[in-house]
Amino acid sequence: MKEFLSENNIEFLYIDITDSMLNLKRFLKYRDIRPEFDEIKKSGGIGLPCVMVNKGEHFIFDQAEIEKFINI
Repeated sequence: MKEFLSENNIEFLYIDITDSMLNLKRFLKYRDIRPEFDEIKKSGGIGLPCVMVNKGEHFIFDQAEIEKFINI
C-alpha cells in the first residue's frame, strides 16, 4: 500500500505497529471496537495492512478500496 500511495502522490504517515507498544495499543484500540474489523477478526486475521483515513473516519484494507475511495 505504501508504494501505491507514493506512486499516486497521496500524502500519508506510515506507522509500524511493531515499532513501539504505544503504536500497537493505538492500533488495537481501533481494531477492537470498529465494525470494519469484525469479518477480519472472525477469519483469524489481524487487519493489516490497513490505511486509516482522517484519524479513524475510514479504514481501508486493500488497493481496490483505496482506488474507489479516492476515485482513481
